[in-house]
Amino acid sequence: MVDIATRVYNHKWKIDPIVRSLIDTDFYKLLMCQSVFRNRPDTNVTFSLINRTKSVRLAEMIDEGELREQLDHVRSLSLTRGESTWMRGNTFYGKRQMFRPDFMEWFENLQLPPYHLEKRDGQYELTFEGKWPEVMLWEIPALSILMELRSRAVLGDMGKFELQVLYARAMTKLWEKIERLKPLDGVKIADFGTRRRHSYLWQDWCVQAMLEGLGNKFSGTSNCLIAMKRDLEAVGTNAHELPMVYSALAKDDAALAQAPYDVLADWHEEHEGNLRIILPDTYGTRGFLDNAPDWLAGWTGIRIDSGDPATGAEVAIDWWKSRGEDPTKKLVIFSDGLDEDKIIALHKQFKGRVRTSFGWGTLLTNDFRGLVKDDALAPFSLVCKAIEADGKPTVKLSDNPRKAMGPAEEIARYKRVFGVGEQRAMDVVV
Repeated sequence: MVDIATRVYNHKWKIDPIVRSLIDTDFYKLLMCQSVFRNRPDTNVTFSLINRTKSVRLAEMIDEGELREQLDHVRSLSLTRGESTWMRGNTFYGKRQMFRPDFMEWFENLQLPPYHLEKRDGQYELTFEGKWPEVMLWEIPALSILMELRSRAVLGDMGKFELQVLYARAMTKLWEKIERLKPLDGVKIADFGTRRRHSYLWQDWCVQAMLEGLGNKFSGTSNCLIAMKRDLEAVGTNAHELPMVYSALAKDDAALAQAPYDVLADWHEEHEGNLRIILPDTYGTRGFLDNAPDWLAGWTGIRIDSGDPATGAEVAIDWWKSRGEDPTKKLVIFSDGLDEDKIIALHKQFKGRVRTSFGWGTLLTNDFRGLVKDDALAPFSLVCKAIEADGKPTVKLSDNPRKAMGPAEEIARYKRVFGVGEQRAMDVVV
């Protein structure tokens, strides 16, 4: 097992690139990239870094030269022969050759496009522009780099023994969480923590701890490189990015109202089984489900990623019943701001009513709360989102208005088109 504290101490020698592979990313990004490559390859998209936690002033903590060095390193990466073989030949969700030959040939020859970086008001403005299939693959590496450089900045003045004690405490903290989750009968938990992890080495350690501690209750990791390295299931489906871009491209209100369903119609053509998971909250869960075509009710399940998770699950159960479906055969994936208390409560509340699964993110792979002075390693909410498509702004409403994004006039228009009324604001944990 890697001595993480020693490796962190030796980061002062700059021996470790933060992102070491193009598949050091979430599985859903590769699935979505293939779909975009097939259906919307010529769409021009702009992605931008958004720090929701303004008190964390990244540009005052992270050296610009070091940030550029890490970003430039990502641009130098290409798939290795082993990575290509794994993607081409592995079985994902029971399907061999998940990734088509034309997509793989493109991916094997990909170099990520240039980036634009500026400092403004104590934050970094980091943007990526270009063809959608290329630019979208910057999201996870960019987040991983900023999160780990922040960790390195906090840890930079610590001595070797201080780091040993810190990581021992963090390991104990995670193991105690795992011991609380282990008795849950039938629970399924996956690692969703790549995008806001403390570091690659720490995520890899967390995955190994989950595997040993939970056994077959640990269902896999969203991180493709770790999945390949540890011979685990790579898990993930789709994200808000798809409806946000499709909707921005809509020519009128009628096309806008239809856009989220067009996304899933394209997805339906490519995937089946446990990859047919609805993510309904981009423009409000209730309205999405009320207006959904009947064929969507036959999909495997739903992912709940904003708002009150228990309320979201109840809405889904009622919707399946109204469409003549048996909720006990459906899958609800919870993935928003999870920690062990919330996992335990939701598992107990919905056991026997639906099949549940949990995508455990930041508080699995980046929970150093209370372990350093001034809580300087507490996780914070950093995202990298598509903000423009073919010159038109994107919008996200969410079931939590504090996660909404887009120009105010477009947010108002989307609320009107999708019939979104009053929403309950909730703290964005991570």
